[in-house]
Amino acid sequence: MATDHQKPASKQQQPGTSAFKLIIYEQENFQGPCHELTGPCNNLQEAGVEKVGSILVLCGPWVGYEQANCKGEQYVFEKGEYPRWDSWTNSRRSDNIFAFRPIKVDSQEHKIVLYENPSFAGKKIEIIDDDVPSFHAHGYQEKVSSVRVQSGTWVGYQYPGYRGYQYLFEKGEYKDSAEFGAQFPQIQSVRRIRDMQWHQRGAFHPAAGTN
Repeated sequence: MATDHQKPASKQQQPGTSAFKLIIYEQENFQGPCHELTGPCNNLQEAGVEKVGSILVLCGPWVGYEQANCKGEQYVFEKGEYPRWDSWTNSRRSDNIFAFRPIKVDSQEHKIVLYENPSFAGKKIEIIDDDVPSFHAHGYQEKVSSVRVQSGTWVGYQYPGYRGYQYLFEKGEYKDSAEFGAQFPQIQSVRRIRDMQWHQRGAFHPAAGTN
């Protein structure tokens, strides 16, 4: 589902009828060859994408993966511009993306419960219709080994302040940390993934750092 463009697409281009659309540029700052996606791509190299240098999300949200076949580290993208790799991750482990898929957001309501131990045991923290930049500030200092998503779509982060590895949580149950792609049962912040259907801007904007 990748389409090559001879000319870079205009950054002012309006989303078409597709519910999902992003443009991958092989160089930073939206330069070089570009490729359009409107659906899942399990292997970008097989689709003719040599390198992901920057990303323009016209309709989203999406999740990118460090490895082909939707494996490895996860990166969540909402509508907006991502001029270089450190605009979509600060984990510093890798700047590679080899797969993409759209994220279905079908609920305006959001509820997630995170548990200390596998199989939904031990202490827990329940979050309803809110973003939580620090579990510690809410009195939860335990590890997170299992998760129940009752509604909405979420992204959890390894560290407070929405930093570190990202973990996508769609509606359903995750009985242990391996099921949500974590090597270690550590999540210290979580936020909702918003959709243009209810939030026209679509994108999450973290607080800008001071220079």
